[in-house]
Amino acid sequence: MSNNKSKIKEKVRRLTNKPGIYIMRDCLGRIIYVGKAKNLKKRVSSYFHPEKVNQFRELYPKIAVMVSLVEDFDIMEVKSEAEAILLESQLIKQWRPKYNTIAKDDKRFLLVRVGIHELLPQFRLTRNRVDSKSIYFGPFINPTELRKTLKEMRIKYGILLGDSHPKKIGENLYRLYDDVRGEIYAHSNEVTAEEYQERVRQACAFLQGETDEYLKEVEKKMQEASAKRDYEKAGELRDLMFAMKKTLEPHRKYFLKPVIKAYASEAPIIALGKAIQLNPPKHIECFDISHISGTFVVASMVHFTNGMPDKAQYRRYKIRTFIGNDDYRAMQEVVSRRYLRLQGEGEPLPELIVIDGGKGQVNAALTAFLVNDLKPPVIIGLAKKRETIIFSDGRPDLNLPLENPALHLLQRVRDEAHRFANAFNAELRSKKIRESILDDFTGLGPVRKEALLKYFKTITHLKKASYEELQEVPGIGPKIAKELHEFLQVH
Repeated sequence: MSNNKSKIKEKVRRLTNKPGIYIMRDCLGRIIYVGKAKNLKKRVSSYFHPEKVNQFRELYPKIAVMVSLVEDFDIMEVKSEAEAILLESQLIKQWRPKYNTIAKDDKRFLLVRVGIHELLPQFRLTRNRVDSKSIYFGPFINPTELRKTLKEMRIKYGILLGDSHPKKIGENLYRLYDDVRGEIYAHSNEVTAEEYQERVRQACAFLQGETDEYLKEVEKKMQEASAKRDYEKAGELRDLMFAMKKTLEPHRKYFLKPVIKAYASEAPIIALGKAIQLNPPKHIECFDISHISGTFVVASMVHFTNGMPDKAQYRRYKIRTFIGNDDYRAMQEVVSRRYLRLQGEGEPLPELIVIDGGKGQVNAALTAFLVNDLKPPVIIGLAKKRETIIFSDGRPDLNLPLENPALHLLQRVRDEAHRFANAFNAELRSKKIRESILDDFTGLGPVRKEALLKYFKTITHLKKASYEELQEVPGIGPKIAKELHEFLQVH
């Protein structure tokens, strides 16, 4: 097997089972295929499995040729299969890879266009951004659920959809509907422009994700209908709640550029420097705290060099100074440990530190520098709800446009820190679960317990082991094997 094929095999082995996008490249680094996957490991590995390769040659010769040209691949993990569908479509349209035969046409997913420059803005469906004056929400993958949601929004907020024809009936007074709909909606059918624009503001906030209160209201009505045995009404409300959740499921937006061999681009770094008034930061470090209800509290630090992950410099931390749920103390501890160590080693600090969190987490990171008499670099936070940039030096909060490459870079850095922290947290939980089960079995010391875990790798394999297989582990005799086998059957 060639060195390159061995490298591909190793990359496939390290893939996760999460949804995402895979990007196939040829020997020149050119993108030749983009695909989506519900399970990245399962999907990508299928291209390189010997049996599948033979099947491609017989049934899908074009795929076989594409696979033979693959010299490397990249992946992008996403939060859901729906997000993978959107991203795949976007990248195929942007890059038009040679071996992609679908989604090259001009078909796009639906957007909701709100003409905020209009006196009475309407909520219209469109597949294209037709002007720069309107604001757009989406894209949305399921048109049926989207239309259900908009109809409900018309009732809830009293807004105008694309089929509406409002009329002026007085000085700054308008009739929104000229038919029976005006009588059945909860809101007044005759409004001033200012009153209507407030409705538009609330509806836009709903489309931006401020849905908790409304969904709780729908769920309460559904439960009340069910309690009254009005199952038809309860079913309608259940379907409505499902439609709204599916429609407003958050999707990240990606703006990527194909490059040959070296994939890093300076553009996002330059944009980030301009946005936060800093020289383009060559080195960025980001911290995230992860815990489950105050237990298994851990932290991660990821390092980006020239806008790309530098995994050799990633670090992960167990919290040492306290037990419990306190993100601020945890942040102060790990930031202190990181930069006191760098100072002790005579290593330079990064030009920018990013904190996954809001003002409290940012202040905790700044405190770590002040109490240790260290000069802080620029420290910012990225708060998830509105992707707000929070400064540690007293500057006002900043919200960048969603298409700004500086924001995309910060999101990639933040998401990578979050992924790395969660992976460490999951590893510790898994280890603790394994150890706690064996801790309950009397007669096993640390040496034999470690021998069992080393031999069977996972507690699942250990529980499936037979009496005879248990005796194959060094230090486990017939008596212990019998007792342990019986113990594992009921735990």
